[in-house]
Formats: sequence, structure tokens, C-alpha cells
Amino acid sequence: MNLRLDWCSYEAAKYAVEHWHYSQRMPKSKLARIGVWEDEKYISCVLFGVGATGDLVKQFGLDKFQGCELVRVALTNHSTPVSRINAIALKMLKREFAGLRLVVSFADPEHGHVGGIYQAGGWIYTGDSVPADEYIINSKRWHGRSLRNTKPEEITTEQYAAHLDPNYQKIKGSSKHRYLYPLDEAMWKQIELLRRPYPKRGEGEIDSAAQSNVQTEGASPISPLLTHETLT
Repeated sequence: MNLRLDWCSYEAAKYAVEHWHYSQRMPKSKLARIGVWEDEKYISCVLFGVGATGDLVKQFGLDKFQGCELVRVALTNHSTPVSRINAIALKMLKREFAGLRLVVSFADPEHGHVGGIYQAGGWIYTGDSVPADEYIINSKRWHGRSLRNTKPEEITTEQYAAHLDPNYQKIKGSSKHRYLYPLDEAMWKQIELLRRPYPKRGEGEIDSAAQSNVQTEGASPISPLLTHETLT
């Protein structure tokens, strides 16, 4: 089995998210997009971005250019362990963006995820996030940050929600398991002090590697790629 990771197009990433990720929603932020192929079949995309909040890494003494969030791991049927795919993607990210020092990701218990792919990859678990405001609009759930990023500047988030759906609901979102992956030795030493025991999978929870809600055969490469990395 031949495994290949490459920087991929927006269209390829969007296809993966809409077909293979449980959210079926493409993040609005600027993204680093890494596609994954097994034996030349497109089977996954790993997306890194600025995340839901602008202060994602501020609490760790970093500015917004020194950290990012692993925002999507969208995959269909695959043979390679997801932890290996993530490990290769992290190496590519570090090489391409030399100033990055920390990657953050979250596992959502509400969707049955405990963070198995991060635990397998040696990420540092630091506890649960503070629940953020969310909105139910036309039966779809929106993170407050996502809604604020799409609304016109002259109106409030609530006004925009009401414009989209007069019967919208504002709710408190669930806490999510927070995992950190430092990209240099000094940051490892700093973040290691925050490490907590990994949460265990409870009854009814699934491994967070099960990101896909639609299982299909892989797709052919969708768009030209920018760089090339082949692993066997």
C-alpha cells in the first residue's frame, strides 16, 4: 500500500469535508490543506486553521501566528492509522510554517468522540474547554464564532440569527476535550506541565478516528497538487 500526503486544493478539501466528515461543513477561516492518498485513491484531508476563537493560544504565551488548530480530519475507508496520517501532516505543517509552535485540537463528546487519534499520537490532554454560545438556525447548529464571521458588520449576531431564522435558539454548547501538540522542545517542556490523564471512552462513545459519517470508496485525485511527499 502506497501512502501519499500532499498540499491540496480548496476543492479537494471541501469534497472530503462535505462527504466524509460528520459536520459536513467547511471551516470559514484561512486553512492549511493536506490531502491523503492510498494507492492513488483520495481518502482523507487534514485541515489546520485559526480555529473558533482568536485567542486560541494566547493563554500559552503565544500570539495568533504561533499557533493553530487542527480543525478537520475528514476521511473515508482507509488502511493507514489516523494517528500516522496526523503525524506526517504535523511534520509537513512544521516545515512549511516555521513560526508555528503549538497545534490545538478538540474532541467533542457530544458526537461520541473522546480523542483516540490524539491519544495514539501522544498529544497532551489539558482538560475540557469552556462551553461557548451556539445557535440553532433552521435546524442547523452554528458555533457563535462561525456566525459572527459570516454576519454583516452593522448588525449583531442575534439580529443576524433572527434574519436567517425568526425562531432561532441560542444555547450553551458542550465542553470539548482539549489536546495540544507542541512543535518545538521548549514548548513541549512548557505544555507537559499541563498534562492530565487521558479521558477514557465511555459507553456509547466512539473513537474520534471515526470522523466520517458517510463511508464510500476513495475518490480519484481532484485537483493539481502543490508539493509531493510519498511514504510506503
